[in-house]
Amino acid sequence: MDKQTQTEIEAAAFRRLLAHLDNRKDAQNIDLMILAGFCRNCLAKWYRAEAEERGVEMDYEQAREVIYGEPYSSWKEKYQQEATPEQLAQFEATQKSK
Repeated sequence: MDKQTQTEIEAAAFRRLLAHLDNRKDAQNIDLMILAGFCRNCLAKWYRAEAEERGVEMDYEQAREVIYGEPYSSWKEKYQQEATPEQLAQFEATQKSK
């Protein structure tokens, strides 16, 4: 496979990941952190870092808007639920095992 095709496939897979996360707003960031060790905010940080590495200035909020598909404050207000004590305990346990 040539590099251009590889890049196009990787970009398409990333767009599908974002669409999947958009369709699964029930998958809260804390759930993602517990199970996978990353969340939508992590993706935004990685996106921003890669943009800046390529000379594209982007702040964290702009990157989060790319990942969330809308301003984070709006998404958070509509979809983010308060973490349960159980979720917080699970998250803490994953942090200690690192």
